[in-house]
Amino acid sequence: MNKKRISFLLMSLLYVAAGVNHFIQPVFYVNIMPHYFPIPLELVYISGVCEIAFGVLVLFSKTRKTASWLIIAMLIAFLPAHLQMVIDNYSLLGLMFWISVIRIPLQYVLIKWALAVSKY
Repeated sequence: MNKKRISFLLMSLLYVAAGVNHFIQPVFYVNIMPHYFPIPLELVYISGVCEIAFGVLVLFSKTRKTASWLIIAMLIAFLPAHLQMVIDNYSLLGLMFWISVIRIPLQYVLIKWALAVSKY
């Protein structure tokens, strides 16, 4: 199996698993949702469906490019939640704060990965 195939298979697995987790642990995601977002639970479920769908679509050559760009858009849309985590955990300055800080540059890595997969 070549690197490209492994890359998009891992990406698919990551997003499908993350999307399924939105349905298993919705309260976790509601708690990191920015407080000014309306209908937080519904947005958690919608984002879970999107992650699952995009994760599946990245498997097929005909939809891989579109799926990759949708993943990039989704990751950008998730940035307010990641920033909210940093703000909410700032006063703690413990492990959760540093995990939330690390998630910001991780978004960049995931976007670069999706961009690379879009070219396969």
